[in-house]
Amino acid sequence: MSISVLGSGAFGTALAISLAGNGPVTLWARNAIKAQSMQDSRRNGTRLPGVVLPETLTISADIAQACTSDVLLLAVPMQTLRGVLEDHQAHLTGKTLVACCKGIELDSGLGPVTVIREVIPEASAALLTGPSFAADIARGLPTALTLACSDAGHCEQLQEQLTTANLRLYRTTDTIGAEVGGALKNVMAIACGAVIGAGLGDSARAALMTRGYAEMQRMALASGAKAETLAGLSGFGDLALTCTSDLSRNYRLGLSVGRGETFDPSITVEGAATARAVAEQAQRMGLDMPVTLTVTNLIDQRLTISEAVAHLLKRPLKEE
Repeated sequence: MSISVLGSGAFGTALAISLAGNGPVTLWARNAIKAQSMQDSRRNGTRLPGVVLPETLTISADIAQACTSDVLLLAVPMQTLRGVLEDHQAHLTGKTLVACCKGIELDSGLGPVTVIREVIPEASAALLTGPSFAADIARGLPTALTLACSDAGHCEQLQEQLTTANLRLYRTTDTIGAEVGGALKNVMAIACGAVIGAGLGDSARAALMTRGYAEMQRMALASGAKAETLAGLSGFGDLALTCTSDLSRNYRLGLSVGRGETFDPSITVEGAATARAVAEQAQRMGLDMPVTLTVTNLIDQRLTISEAVAHLLKRPLKEE
C-alpha cells in the first residue's frame, strides 16, 4: 500500500525518512521552490540539518500526485489542519488520513481525528501520536508511538504498514484518549518549562507533571476516553518527554515565560492555542483544570509567575 506524507516540516520529513526505509514514499511540500530544492539536494537543511534524504523518498509540490497514495499522513499544525482538509478535499476523499498533529482546534474545541471526520466523512481517520522528536526519528533512533483508529481491523493493518526499523507502533481504538493525551501534554510542558525558567526547581516540576497528568485524565474520562490510554505512550509517555527536554517547543515557550523573555512568534507551539481551547471546554464541562487555566493566564499575560505560584499553592487542601 502506497504512502505519502503531507507537510515537509521537521516531523513530516522525519516520518517520511523512516517510512522510506520500507519502500517508496512521497513527501508533499506546499512551496514548489522548497520541494525542488529538497529533491535536488537531498536535504531539508532548514528543518533537519545534517540529515540525508533517502533515494526512496520523492519530494513534490504536486498535491494531486501526492494524494494518489492510499495512506496519507497529515503532518501539519493542528490549527491549520482544517484548512488543509478543506483546500484539498477532492484529493483526500476516500483515503486513509492519519493526523500527525497534537492539539485542540481553538474555534471548535475538536481534536484532529474529529476534525477529519467532520470535514471529510468519506475518509478513514486515524491519529499517530506519542513521545517523539523529529531529530530522533530522522536519525533512525528507536521511537515508540500510539496509532489510534476506531476501526480495530483497519488499525491493525495500518500498524503493520507504518511500523519501520526504528518506529514501533502500539494500536488503540480509543481515539478520544489519544487526542486528549497528545493535546494536553503540550499544555503541561509549557507549565513545566515556566517552572524551570523561573528557577522554582525540579521538585516543583515533578509536582506540576503529576497534577497535570491528573487533569489530563480528568478531561479524558469526562470526554469518554479510557483511563489506560492516558497511562500509555499518548499520555504519560509524551508527558514525560515534553516536560523534561528543551527540544520541546512547548517546554521552550514555558522557559521563556518563566524567564520573562520574548519567544520567537514564528515557531509553532501547539500548546498555547490548546490551553485556551481546553480552558473554555473545561468551563463548559464543569471540570476543575487549575494548571491549564494558569497556563492560559500566563501566556495571555493575565498573571505573572509569582502570582501563578501563589494562586496554585493557596488552593484548598484536598485528598489526592
